[in-house]
Amino acid sequence: MSDSIAVVAGTWGVVMAAAPLLQIWRIFARRSSADISLPYFGVLLIGFVIWLAYGLSIANPALIVPNVVGILVGLAAVAVVLRFRTPATR
Repeated sequence: MSDSIAVVAGTWGVVMAAAPLLQIWRIFARRSSADISLPYFGVLLIGFVIWLAYGLSIANPALIVPNVVGILVGLAAVAVVLRFRTPATR
């Protein structure tokens, strides 16, 4: 039973970690990131790093995989936000 829950949690964790892709899509569509909060992504990335460290410490793939995805997507989101910022909104 706990293995099934781990698979569901890990899968949903990947979906949650990929959620910033929706924001990236919006930025590309609008060609602007003026209304996007960079501190939000900072908090999110710190959380992913902490959970990844914990997952690594207990060797739990259900924690490791989603948080690696979250870190990668979060960094991509920050890069896109910065790319589409106008000088006045940096």
